Amino acid sequence: QVQLVESGGGLVQSGGSLRLSCAASGFTVAHYSIAWFRQAPGKEREGVSCINSADGSAIYADSVKGRFTSSRDNAKNMAYLQMNNLKPEDTAVYYCAAGGAYGAYCSDPYYYDMNYWGEGTLVTVSS
Repeated sequence: QVQLVESGGGLVQSGGSLRLSCAASGFTVAHYSIAWFRQAPGKEREGVSCINSADGSAIYADSVKGRFTSSRDNAKNMAYLQMNNLKPEDTAVYYCAAGGAYGAYCSDPYYYDMNYWGEGTLVTVSS
């Protein structure tokens, strides 16, 4: 059974850090692009980052560049999103997703590549 489970969300003060984890089962994360999305109340879901299965490089939304870092641990079948210098506007439910062809780079936009989605984890940043 294919499953993605996010964890690590919570309440943090502005300027703080959180690391989100995404545990995968039923498939191998190394074979897919792994993306992070977020959805704030009343807003559309937006892509935050995507790490590809070609060379492991990642792309980021302009709003998080320099603050967020996406990574994966293929041995553990996990993906991570390290979030530093958090701002109140980062408050959202964060989702991890997997998809795309093995050995491919993330598409632009990468939303349509995603086949598997987690249920999300809430991140709240207080001012």
